[in-house]
Parts: sequence; structure tokens; C-alpha cells
Amino acid sequence: MEEFKHIIRLLDTDINGNLKVQQALTKVHGISHMFSNAVCNVTGVDKSKKIGYLSDEDLKKIQLVVSSPSEMPSWIFNRKKDRGTGKNIHLIGSDLKFGKDTDIKHLRKMKCYRGVRHSLGLPMRGQRTRSNFRQGKTVGVKKKSLKPAKPATGKK
Repeated sequence: MEEFKHIIRLLDTDINGNLKVQQALTKVHGISHMFSNAVCNVTGVDKSKKIGYLSDEDLKKIQLVVSSPSEMPSWIFNRKKDRGTGKNIHLIGSDLKFGKDTDIKHLRKMKCYRGVRHSLGLPMRGQRTRSNFRQGKTVGVKKKSLKPAKPATGKK
């Protein structure tokens, strides 16, 4: 029986060894439940096995499939027809965050509707703004400044 590892370092992420393989892969930024299921099917790793019991060879297989997922269907990728390359790719971790930031900067530079809405911090997909999206942007009603109380004059 393999030795149990309590913490697994996989794809620049620390993962708890007590989690099942399919659930543990979702802890990596950019891997969904569907993608982790597909990775388990392609590599032949048991989904219900705890990730702490996997051998180093199985972890390398998982890392290889996630870094270059050629055997998976194109609908499962998170960047279809990438703006730079025109290919279907799947990004994870800091690459995904960087790609999202560059896409938003590109929208702002074009000054399209979505880019302007991003710049103003407003919703860009048609939601109403009268009641939602109001935190931190509106100024509340100002109360009149408090004046010191006048001394009571009158009968005792």
C-alpha cells in the first residue's frame, strides 16, 4: 500500500490529501467538476480514491493531461478560440487570472459597452441598477449638524 501524504503540491496549489481525486482537482483555480472528471477518465485514475494515496506517477500523469489536454472535447476548455492564437486552450492558476485581466484591459481600450461598464464598476450584462450594485457608490442622506442644547429658561 502506498504511503499517505497529507498535503499534495499539484499545479502550484497545496491540496488536502484527505479529499477524493475528483474533488481535490477542483481546488486548483481553473479546473471545474466536469474538467476534473474528464482528467480522471483520460488518466485512468480512480475518482473516489483519496489523492493522498496516489503515486508520484499518477500525479505526473494528471499534471501532464491538465497542462496539455489534447484528448478532451473542445467544449470543456475555458478559452475557446483564444484572441491571440485562435486555438482552444485551457488555462489554470495565475495564467487564467492574467488572461482575464488582459481581456478586460482590451475591452476598456476599445471603449466598447462592456469595457465602459467595467471602467465604471457597473454590471455589463443587462441587470437593473436601481436596487442592486449600490454598495459604496451612493452618498447617504446627511443629517443636520447637531447644535448644542440651549439652557432651559422657564419656570421650575
